[in-house]
Amino acid sequence: MNLTIAAISAYAAAMILANLSVAAFGPWVSPINAFVLIGLDLALRDWLHVRLKVSQMGALIAGTGVLTYFLNPAAGQIAIASSAAFTAAALVDWTAFAKLRGSWMFRANGSNVAGAAVDSLVFPTLAFGALMPQIVLAQFAAKVAGGAIWSLLLRRTAA
Repeated sequence: MNLTIAAISAYAAAMILANLSVAAFGPWVSPINAFVLIGLDLALRDWLHVRLKVSQMGALIAGTGVLTYFLNPAAGQIAIASSAAFTAAALVDWTAFAKLRGSWMFRANGSNVAGAAVDSLVFPTLAFGALMPQIVLAQFAAKVAGGAIWSLLLRRTAA
């Protein structure tokens, strides 16, 4: 199986699983998702940066939000919030990744900090209708840590 297709599949599966678990269990599961699933998405997004066009990445983000909604219409608000947060974070991440210089690891982790900040602020605010500073901070820390670990695992195939 082509590594790019595998990465796209893992990216979509992680986003969908994160959305559905938040819809099922509420905000408390967000920091766990942030570390495991969103950390993976951040690292895969950087891995895919060097393989996909901007329009392809945008379609992937939007498509996974739509698929989440169809798999569980009750997750509608979560899917909408997730798509909005991922799109905003992807734009910030993509820009940071493109502007940073140095190794793939440096660029990936630097852009993950920027993307994690945007995603951590936008997602819970839209999903739950209120600014939740503790959730935002916990998600941010978990996404940066998870993204760093996943980046370490993906670095050999990143070039």
